[in-house]
Amino acid sequence: MTASPSATPSTTPSATPSTTPSATPSTAPSANPGATPSVQLVSDLVTRIPEFRGAYETHVFHQGGVLPHVFFWDVVQDTVRSFLGEAPGAADWRRTLAFLEEQSARGVLGVDEVIVTSFLGDLPSPQEPGHAIVEQLGPVMAAKFVRIRPLG
Repeated sequence: MTASPSATPSTTPSATPSTTPSATPSTAPSANPGATPSVQLVSDLVTRIPEFRGAYETHVFHQGGVLPHVFFWDVVQDTVRSFLGEAPGAADWRRTLAFLEEQSARGVLGVDEVIVTSFLGDLPSPQEPGHAIVEQLGPVMAAKFVRIRPLG
């Protein structure tokens, strides 16, 4: 029997994982008052959108901790696949964009750095499949996207 995410004991995101990352409750994210804003962003994302938990656990297992910019590569890929309808089990792209919009509106430097650099900056180019997702960005992220990629 597998424990549900809400029943999984939480520790800090930098906890040492076991040999099987998908069954590692010690890597479950939690609020950590000493975490950097970017690490807390990852923790909050996985808490709010548990479909990212598997990617998170694999990331922590392979990286030995949380590297927000690296982890967000997977977030971008999963979000675009969800948008394109290519990943039925992935987190709904609308929920991911809504969460990131909410976080972006907070104006926290470390959070903005990850969202702008490693999410908005890695969205598909105009000639790539999934580029239309940029038309679905909320007003805060849309403004940031236009600043970093004025040509799309």
